[in-house]
Amino acid sequence: MKRRQVALLLPTVIASVAVAAACTTPTAAPDRKAGTDRTAMTLADGYEPESLNPLLGYGEEGVSKLFDGLVEHQADRSVRPVLAADLPKPGPDGKSWTVKLRTGIKFHDGTPFTAEDVVATYRAVLDPAYASTVKSSFGMLTGVVQVDPETVRFDLAYPYTPFAHKLVLGIVPNEALAQPGPLDKNPFGAKPVGTGPYKLEEWRKGEKMVLAANDAYFERVPKVRKVTVVFATDDNARAQRMKAGEFDGTALPPALAKTFEGNGYRQITHRSADYRTVTMPMANPVTADKGLRLALNHAVDRQGMINAFLAGKGAPASTPIPQALPEFVEPAAQFRFDRPEAERILDQTGWVKRDNGMRARGDLAASFTLMYPVGDAVRKDLAQAFASDAKAVGIEVRLEGLGWEAIEPRMGRDALVLGGGNPFDPDLKSYPLLHSSFGGDGFNNPGRYSNPAVDRALEAGRREADPAQRVAQYREFQRAYAADPGMVFLAFLDHTYVVREGWTGYQEVVDPHTHGLTWGPWWNLQDWTPQG
Repeated sequence: MKRRQVALLLPTVIASVAVAAACTTPTAAPDRKAGTDRTAMTLADGYEPESLNPLLGYGEEGVSKLFDGLVEHQADRSVRPVLAADLPKPGPDGKSWTVKLRTGIKFHDGTPFTAEDVVATYRAVLDPAYASTVKSSFGMLTGVVQVDPETVRFDLAYPYTPFAHKLVLGIVPNEALAQPGPLDKNPFGAKPVGTGPYKLEEWRKGEKMVLAANDAYFERVPKVRKVTVVFATDDNARAQRMKAGEFDGTALPPALAKTFEGNGYRQITHRSADYRTVTMPMANPVTADKGLRLALNHAVDRQGMINAFLAGKGAPASTPIPQALPEFVEPAAQFRFDRPEAERILDQTGWVKRDNGMRARGDLAASFTLMYPVGDAVRKDLAQAFASDAKAVGIEVRLEGLGWEAIEPRMGRDALVLGGGNPFDPDLKSYPLLHSSFGGDGFNNPGRYSNPAVDRALEAGRREADPAQRVAQYREFQRAYAADPGMVFLAFLDHTYVVREGWTGYQEVVDPHTHGLTWGPWWNLQDWTPQG
């Protein structure tokens, strides 16, 4: 999926008092309208993908249900081989990785999985003719070759320690990539063929998607035989339909999820690496000012936002390194809520208060626009809280709720409430978000932040093989960033879900930014077993 689509996945904020009153705790889970067949499950999702092509971002972090990667992420952040026979092995210089492939695997249409499919998939990522939206995240990859019928080798421009995490990308049959051309025009995105535990049976765009168990799956045939995903964008309507028995599971805001506690329902909360941050574009003379950015990082009450708008379900964020990667978190790079310190920094850097309490430096008013996607109530509430905290120290923040088509052309000059993050490795999000080489690359570093000390530490971290030295480099990166912050990180959000009782196999996991049908409680749905 395109990176801008991922931004819509977060469940919206606490419902209004009237709606919350309407969504009172149910006395018991109603009978499922679809019957009592526990081998079928109906899930509701607030987001519908535009494409199911992995090279356009679908299931970019794995567990897509339709596709397998060479490896797959596990709940403990490790990777395990899937289409690979063993874990990928780096060469002595770290500039190549060799992967042995499993044999006897077939795609959903019965054609065999071969090394040619792996080579075709990754070459299409790199070839500009295909216009793959994930290409920029493979900047270290220079090529992939077939060594023999059961082995492929990836060649890198430089040693890249977390390369195994890049191999969760779903493998596409080479026949689907035979003709170079923009992938968004390729019919494969609507009629995908993978090797995954489920295959697409039906997709009524704007309504629902139906997945059927892959009876030829090479690992374990799913016991949940049919999965219907209903696209329902409104949180309150989704909760009501869940209460009416239409759905077996969905993501909901914390306050709505709480109303389902007990009585046949299970409320599940996942920690996540899913951050919300306010970008500070360098092309805007106000947000480009280092002193103002530093002051805003002290001016915002992160815990207050979490308590007020997320029902306490979240953690303060100061950098993109989440608590899910505890060994990498630098305590000295965490910003405390300190309004007097924010005022002192603004005074010291020449932002003078006028009679109306708002600040300016010469003729330049301390004022800028902050955008948020109009359909995302969480980002709207965080934007409003951010604007209120900024006003308290004399900075005016003008809010605009817009569609993504209006937001994207303006990201280089106007601030944005941005989301992202994953718990697998610090490089995977920190580098594209804050390294200067990604400046202006869509949602990667949209504000064109540039800091040589940050660049050096990020570059060293991704190349370093020694675990202790990697930790040291990422902590150095955070210290350099905290001295000159390019954004105002607000929170890592917990994700809350409601699941009807009746299945076993759930395993807790720390979510990345993307969830929906991929991550969340059903990240390992193929392992679930019906009860009774």
